[in-house]
Amino acid sequence: MGRHAATPEPEPGPRPDPAAEAAREPGPAAEVAGAPERAPSTHVGHGHGHDVVLPAGERRRARILLTAIVVPLLLATVAGLLILWPRGETIAGTVSMTAEGTSFERARITAVDLDADPAIRAVLLTGPGTGAEIPVGAPPEVLSQPVPVGATIQVIFDRAGLEDGAPFIFVDYVRDVPLLWLVAVYVVGVAAVARWRGLAAMVGLGASLVIIGTFVLPALMSGTSPLLVALVGSSAMMFLSVYLAHGVSIRTTTALLGTFAGLAVTTLLALWSADATHLIGTGSEEGYTVSGLFPEMSLRAMLVCGFVIAGLGALNDVTITQASAVWELHGADPTAKRRSVFGRAMRIGRDHIASTVYTLAFAYVGTALPMLLAMALFDRSLGALLTSGALAEEIVRTLVSSIGLILAIPITTAIAAALVRTSRS
Repeated sequence: MGRHAATPEPEPGPRPDPAAEAAREPGPAAEVAGAPERAPSTHVGHGHGHDVVLPAGERRRARILLTAIVVPLLLATVAGLLILWPRGETIAGTVSMTAEGTSFERARITAVDLDADPAIRAVLLTGPGTGAEIPVGAPPEVLSQPVPVGATIQVIFDRAGLEDGAPFIFVDYVRDVPLLWLVAVYVVGVAAVARWRGLAAMVGLGASLVIIGTFVLPALMSGTSPLLVALVGSSAMMFLSVYLAHGVSIRTTTALLGTFAGLAVTTLLALWSADATHLIGTGSEEGYTVSGLFPEMSLRAMLVCGFVIAGLGALNDVTITQASAVWELHGADPTAKRRSVFGRAMRIGRDHIASTVYTLAFAYVGTALPMLLAMALFDRSLGALLTSGALAEEIVRTLVSSIGLILAIPITTAIAAALVRTSRS
């Protein structure tokens, strides 16, 4: 009996306090003691679909403070759009791409013979002589790549070429159908993974593109200050994209304030760097084109405008993440001091900084690889190569956007931490 006697069970002790357990967790906890209701998802990071869970009094205070700051910014943005909006006829679309006696037509390739001249034969799909087989002249760089039979191409018809038998010249491939399929796959993928939130983000992207097409470009063509256009246009795009993608809430409004702060930093850096490095905006062929079409426009101001707009997407991404981190940490432990919340949120922010340091740089290298390859061919020092006009513009753009993005993380974290109110246990 002694060996098999039942061991007496220990007396039940006090049950651990859930709020205390949450406060001891190294990361954000999922429960808030005494919260009136529970959000379906409260993960720190990119899941920003729900507002923070806060007591009614603190939620009301945060909303009042945020509204007092954001509403004037919204009114200033609307006023800027009304004042700077181009009125009357603009010159957009007024320059013809073809000279008299020429026109763009479509054709379908039927045969390719590299030994013949012209090497391409196609059936004309539009214009006079539709259905006839025509010879199409093509430059060597096109013929050096495989030319697929059956592909639809765009050609230019020059009546003056009828005399020498070469009136049709290859311009480009027609790629609208595969692009539409790619867009459709993208939309389906976003809808399947992100559901309504992803579709709302695409609506925000579409609205931002409308702002660029109907306000930014026409205003620049009408001679409005590029810097003012960039600031007002960026502000309007941020309001649309942030609230459409993430909804109107305490955390998204906090992130919007951080985005505006980062935008201000980026603008100041862009102004200083363009002047300090003596950039004149002619580092690309498009710069010379704009200079010829709009001789009264400051190319440096246009360059600054591009700097400001370039980093908006990445800027909004980091501010949303940091705002969510601060409010989730505060919701998990309402008794934590602001300094503690700031420090814990910045640990998340440092990881984000580490992952974004190379994001913009890699994006540029990928798009500018042909230019980098061509410039590396010349016998010049690395310093001379990196400080040349074409590369210097892109380096400054990347650095300005990256610095604004990096500084936006502590700024957003500080704004969010200043808004939270430490409550007593």
